Amino acid sequence: MVEKVITLENIPLLDFLGAGNENIKQISDAFPQSKIISRGNEIRIQGRAPEILRINDLLNMLFQHFHRFGHLSPDNVKEYLALENAPFQNDEVNDVIVYGNKGLVVKPKSANQRKLVDAAFKNDLVFALGPAGTGKTYIAVALAVRALKNREVKRIIITRPAVEAGENLGFLPGDLQEKLDPYLRPIYDALSDMVPAEKLKYYQETRVIEIAPLAYMRGRTLHDAFVLLDEAQNTTSEQIKMFLTRMGPNSKVIITGDQTQVDLPNRQKSGLKEALRILKDVKGIGIVNLSGKDVIRHKLVKSIIEAYDREEAEKLEKRDAYNSRKGPDAGTA
Repeated sequence: MVEKVITLENIPLLDFLGAGNENIKQISDAFPQSKIISRGNEIRIQGRAPEILRINDLLNMLFQHFHRFGHLSPDNVKEYLALENAPFQNDEVNDVIVYGNKGLVVKPKSANQRKLVDAAFKNDLVFALGPAGTGKTYIAVALAVRALKNREVKRIIITRPAVEAGENLGFLPGDLQEKLDPYLRPIYDALSDMVPAEKLKYYQETRVIEIAPLAYMRGRTLHDAFVLLDEAQNTTSEQIKMFLTRMGPNSKVIITGDQTQVDLPNRQKSGLKEALRILKDVKGIGIVNLSGKDVIRHKLVKSIIEAYDREEAEKLEKRDAYNSRKGPDAGTA
């Protein structure tokens, strides 16, 4: 027998439970093998772990509905129970990472995305590597939101190195935050899919969710947090070492990067590549490689990536052939 306690925040208990506790009674009837008790501003669930996870996911959907619409009727509960009834009879429910806005269900859509989810559950530090469009950042954000909703962590911290990919931030209008907001837009887009707008605004104002450039991490200890370092291929050796040593107690870290898209100045080595070499044999670190097969954007994106991969392979082949013809004594007097 396992017990999970959920504390209601910013939700009037009577409005959520319904008149005569009708809403919670429906949930109890749908899960007869578990015991659901409401007391004060807490809901206690007692039962077997798999069913408790299902109830927890359902309650998260109901919380989001309440925050969005300001009410929760018995008919609403019935609709969500009907929506979830089929998945509950299927093992695929274990694939669901988080329930997002407007009925969005976030789950891995490829074998390698599932490997990333598994690696994040098993390790406190995970490297997710692969080209654009493979969902590595989106899945990482979903895992962070899930951890926050399940109270496994107290905050989410998402960071990127502020490297200019062909653009010059200094010539953009506005203050530093206004310059950086467009650069961090992919993170905001992912979060807005999974967290209601008002709640996301509240979380940012109270620093429960923090999105900031990598330089802001220096000197901090990131404890009780789910931390995501995105675009890590653009870190220097010093930056990624600094970031890795920020990990505090009860922290989860996912580092994402595309080693083919380094925007650092010429002759500046990517810290991500070096970190992977140094840490490859360290226990407790997961490394997941995604490929063009995992691309979940427009079908042309996969073809584009494959074309560029072929071009890169041809360049390497020509360079190797040229070097072999020159021989070891080429260039000497």
